[in-house]
Amino acid sequence: MTSRMLTVTTLTRFAESEGSIAWLEEYYAPPMPTPVAPDRDGDRSGACVLTLHMGASGGVGEMRVAIWRRWSAVLSALACLCSLGARAGGEPVPVVTPHRMTILGTTLAYTAEAGRVPIRDVASGEPVGYMFYLAYRVPQVSGKRRALSFIWNGGPGTPSAVLNFEGAGPKRLQNGQMVDNADTWLTDSDLVFVDPVGVGFSRAVSEAAQSDFTSNIGDVASVTEFVRSWVLLHGDEDAPLVIAGESYGAGRAGSVAYRLLKRGMNVRALALISNTTGLPRYPGEETIAPAMHVGDYAVAAQYFKRLPPELGTTPAAARASAEKWAREVYIPALRRLEKLTADEKAKVIGELARHIGLSPADINPKTLSITEGYFLGHIAHGYLPYYSDYRIRMPFKAPPLGAAIRYVRHELGYPTDLPYLGVESLQDGFAPSGTYPRTVNELWLHSTVYGATRKQVAEAEAQWEKKGLIGMGKFGPDLPGAADAIKLNPRLKILVAHGAYDPLGGCSMDAELSRHLLSPFREDITFRCYLSGHVIVRDAQARAQFAADMRALARAALAEQEVAR
Repeated sequence: MTSRMLTVTTLTRFAESEGSIAWLEEYYAPPMPTPVAPDRDGDRSGACVLTLHMGASGGVGEMRVAIWRRWSAVLSALACLCSLGARAGGEPVPVVTPHRMTILGTTLAYTAEAGRVPIRDVASGEPVGYMFYLAYRVPQVSGKRRALSFIWNGGPGTPSAVLNFEGAGPKRLQNGQMVDNADTWLTDSDLVFVDPVGVGFSRAVSEAAQSDFTSNIGDVASVTEFVRSWVLLHGDEDAPLVIAGESYGAGRAGSVAYRLLKRGMNVRALALISNTTGLPRYPGEETIAPAMHVGDYAVAAQYFKRLPPELGTTPAAARASAEKWAREVYIPALRRLEKLTADEKAKVIGELARHIGLSPADINPKTLSITEGYFLGHIAHGYLPYYSDYRIRMPFKAPPLGAAIRYVRHELGYPTDLPYLGVESLQDGFAPSGTYPRTVNELWLHSTVYGATRKQVAEAEAQWEKKGLIGMGKFGPDLPGAADAIKLNPRLKILVAHGAYDPLGGCSMDAELSRHLLSPFREDITFRCYLSGHVIVRDAQARAQFAADMRALARAALAEQEVAR
C-alpha cells in the first residue's frame, strides 16, 4: 500500500471553502471508512496526520481516514488522532497538498509532497543522513500508469530548486511571484526533485557522517539509495523510471541509472542535461572532439559580432560553416600535424582564427589550437563572460529563489526552520560551537574511489587544469555511467541536452559523437541543442522546446515498458 499524508493545517485550510471540499471529494472519492492512527514507525513523528492509503498501482484505493462532507466530523477525527501523540524530536512526516493548474487548455490536478528519506547504514539500519525531496504526482486514470522522473541539479552543491522552480515543476518563479508553469514536465510524468545530503534541506546526521556523501563515489551511492528507498516506500516498483540530472548531476544520473539497473529496478529513460559524462567514446575522439568544438566557438563569435559575415550571420549558419571546415580541413591537418610545413600551419592558424573570432596570435603555433579557458577569456570585448553562459558578464548572480523556498515552507506546509542550502546561507542557522561547517563544495573530494587522500585528488585536479579545460578533474577511474546503463538495458532511451551558448557544453561535439555511435547507442540516444546557456530553462523559447523533449522522453519510457510487457 502507498501512503499519502496531509497535515492538520492543510486540511483545515481546505475546509474553508466548499470548492476545496468538492475537490478533495472528487479526487479521493472516499467510501465511509473509519479513522486510524498515524504512522508511528520511529521515522515519521512530530505531526498529527491523516494517512490516505492508496493502491500500489497509484489509483485511488481504500481511504482509511474519512473525509466527510461535514468538516466538523473530520476535525473531530483529527482531534482523536492527535490525542495519540507523536514521538518528540523525530523526523516529520511528509506533507501532501492538493493543487490544480490549467495547462494546454486542460485542468491538471496534482499533489505536492515534501519530505525527507533517511539514508540508512545497511548494517545497523541507522540513518546516516536525510535527503529532502519535493514530489509532484497526478492521479492516474483507469489504472493507466505514468512515468516517474527523479531530477536533480549539479554543482555539486546546487539544489534541485533551480530546475524545479525555474522551469520543470508545476510552479515557476517569475518576477518574485509563483506562477503556473506552462512548460512543466508534469504533463507526462510524475516528478521527484531530489537534494543530495548537504544541499537544500538535506543533512548528514553528524559532521563526520558528511564525508560519506561528499565524494563522487559516495554521492552516487547515496543518491542511488535515495531512489531505491523512495520507490519502495511509495510502492512504485512497477513505475517506468526516468533519471535526469543537470551539469555535474548529469554524470551522477548516468551512474545512478546504472546502479539502479544492476539492482533490477525499472529504469527506462535517462536525461543528461548540459553534460555528456558517461556517454560512449569513439576512436580518435581525443583529436576529433576538440577540433569539432570550433563549431561551438563559432556560435559564440557570431554572438559577439566577431565573425566575418561570409562565415555565418546566424548561430546555425556559423556552426554549419565551422563544422564543415573542421571536418574537411582542420581534423586532417591535426592528424598530420608533425608533417605540416610552416606555411601549411600558418594557413590553418589563420583560418581557425577567422572561424572563432580571434586573431592568429591567439592560436598556439605548436598545437594549432586554443583551450576552452583561453577562448572564454578572450572572445568578449573588455570583459569576462560567465563560465556557464557566454552572454552573461561576470560577476554573475543567480536568480533569487527565496520566494520559492517560502512557498515550500508556507504554501506546501513543509515544517522546517533549517536553512535551504544553496539558496539560504549556513550562517542563517545555529552552530553550537560558534564555528559553522564548510559547504558541500568546500568539503567535496573529487574521487571515484573510497579512501583517496586530498593530496591524490589535488594532483589529479592539477593535471586537469594543465589541459586548459573548464570544469573539474578527479582522482580514480570513470564510474560506470550512461553507456554502461545501456548495456544493461539496450532499450534505455537517453536525451542529451545542451545550450549553444554554454562554454561548458559542446553541441558540435555532440553532433560529431552522434555520427560515430553504433547500435544500440545510435537508436537510443537523442541529442538536442537549444539557444540557451548552461541552465537551459532560463531562456523562454529554449525552456518550451526542452519541455517538449522531456515530455516526449517520458512517453518513450512508458512506451518501452508497454513493449517489454
